This record gives sequence, C-alpha cells and structure tokens, in this order.
Amino acid sequence: KQNIAFALERTVTVMVITCPHALGLAVPLVVAVSTAISAKHGLLIRDRIAFENARKIQAIIFDKTGTLTKGEFGVTDIIIFNENMDEDTLITYAASIETNSEHPIAKGITKQAKKILPVFKFKAIPGKGAEGKVDGKKVMVVSPRYLKEHEYKIHDEKISKVISEGKTVVFVIIDDHVSGAIALSDIIRPESKETVESLKKMGIKSIMLTGDSEKVAKWVAKEIGISEYFAEVLPGEKANKVKEIQSRGLTVAMTGDGVNDAPALTQADIGIAIGAGTEIAIQSADIILVKSNPKNVVTLIKLAKATYKKMVQNLAWATGYNLIAIPLAAGVAYQYGILLSPAVGALLMSLSTVIVAINAKLLRLNN
Repeated sequence: KQNIAFALERTVTVMVITCPHALGLAVPLVVAVSTAISAKHGLLIRDRIAFENARKIQAIIFDKTGTLTKGEFGVTDIIIFNENMDEDTLITYAASIETNSEHPIAKGITKQAKKILPVFKFKAIPGKGAEGKVDGKKVMVVSPRYLKEHEYKIHDEKISKVISEGKTVVFVIIDDHVSGAIALSDIIRPESKETVESLKKMGIKSIMLTGDSEKVAKWVAKEIGISEYFAEVLPGEKANKVKEIQSRGLTVAMTGDGVNDAPALTQADIGIAIGAGTEIAIQSADIILVKSNPKNVVTLIKLAKATYKKMVQNLAWATGYNLIAIPLAAGVAYQYGILLSPAVGALLMSLSTVIVAINAKLLRLNN
C-alpha cells in the first residue's frame, strides 16, 4: 500500500507525460518543412489536400502546347536541294527575308540564323511568303501552295517525311531555283522526354491532350515517349477526356496552361498549372509549377510521398511514446523497480517533442 503522496506523484507524472506536444506537432511541423521545400523547388501549393493526394497519382494528362512544348515555332529540319548550298547559308538568306515579318514561322527561322544580311526590294506575297534581294540574289521564302501554283516540281522523300509528321514546311527559292526547304514545328521542351521517362519508372501513366491534328500529336508523342494521346480535342471536350480517364478507376492529375484547360484542371483529382500560363488556368489549379518546367511534376509527386512518409513516422513515434510512457508513469512497472518521477516525465515529454521536430527537419527530396 502506498500513501496519497505516491498517488499524487503518479497523477502529476501521467499529466506531464500526456502533454500532447509531440502528437500535436507531428503533422504541422512536417507541413511547414514541406512547404518550404516545395517553394525552393518552384512549387506553389494552393490546396494542401490536393498536394497530399499527389502521392496517389496514377495517371497524368499533359496539355501539349505550352506544357510539353514551348508554344513557339522552331526549325527542326533543313533540307538542301542545291549541291552548292549549305545549311547555314540557306538559313541566312531565309532569315534575312523573314526578319521583316512578324509571323511566328518567320520568327522561328530568324532565331535559327547566325547572322542577318541587308535586304533590298522586299515584297510580301500575301498568304504565300515574301521575297527580296539578298547579297545580290533574288531570294523567295514561300509556302508549298506557291510552288504548286507556279508549277515547281519537288520530289524528295525527306519532304514527304516531315509533312507526314505534321511539320510546317517553307521553301527557299534563290534566283528562280528551289535551293532548299525548312521544316518547323512547335518546339518540344527538352525536359519533357525525361519527365515522361521518370513517371514511367514510378509506374505513372502519361497521357497527352491536344487540339492539333493526328499527325502532329503522333509525332510529338513519339518524340517524347508517350504511348497514349488524344488529338483534335476541342477546348470544351478536355474536361470530358479527364472524366473518361477517371472512369477507369485512376487517380488523375491534369497539367495545363491555357484558358481552355481550366475546366479540365478543375475536373481532375489534382490540377497542376504551368506558371507561365494564363491567370484563369492558375486560379483553377491546386498546384502551380512556378518555373514552367514539366519535370517539376516528378518533384511534386516525390515530395508528396516523402511528406506523407514523415507524417506517418512522426504520428507513429508520438503515439508509440504515449502508449509506453503513460503506463510507466502510472506505475505499472513499480513492482519491477521501474518508476518515473515527474522530472523524468517532463524530460521524456520534451525529448519526444524534440525528436518529432528533428525528424520533420530531416525531410529531404531525393533527386
């Protein structure tokens, strides 16, 4: 039999031990650390629940233009028909003519050139191209339609190939001879292929959504390594495509940047917007990729998984600590000579809180 002083000491020790600091801080500390890490890696989290659910993603739908691609034309192929002509010279002549135009195709050609030569007697050919005098030569940059109308005959397998890939082709005519052709397409972001490969390794399916033609969609999907895509999708149909993939029982994330992506971003389980996208897309998303890098989608999923793991660890520690320490504080092991004083209880309580805090700070994102 023990006196009332013993009982009072047990009561105080139990009260000290049960102070829920560790349990109460287990999750908030991890949330604070993960928020700091996400900001450092260019992830702006607007919906915390959506972020935590990102660990469950099974399929990611990417809008093509502006997400997997840059949304701007770039030269992909230069085809030479004249043995006396080289690629740099052809591009220089074409870019010198196109520097007077504001057309996206013209800008794409101009960007490729290492130098620009003076142009004289410049003249636009409405809907078909432009012409002028460059380095004493008559240079024309024209569409396939112009060639057809003026009965220029071009038979080249490379031309057929780039057209079949859905690329835009312009021809360069120098002194009335077709000297070469330049193929352009929407530039694929260099990170896109690596992103798809990383997601595949994680067991996550990548799907592409685009309003472009079947040829363009097939070429981009092949270049990036995406096996499933939807082409010629109208803006109002994007949300329905998300529903269609969700109907397979998959947790779906949607990544987009445009006004017409907003309904799909809202429909998806997790909406991810590109930072360089439109305001309405950003407002509709749960998470924003500030750096507009699709590779950050992989970072997002890895961080969500690491965050959840730390939360479970902290909750397990805080709960386990209470399950063991409270009975000991109550005196269940007194007969074996084990008895916790209030001072020891206070030390253990503080230690458990410190351990939870240290564990939260150890949250890391493995590259």
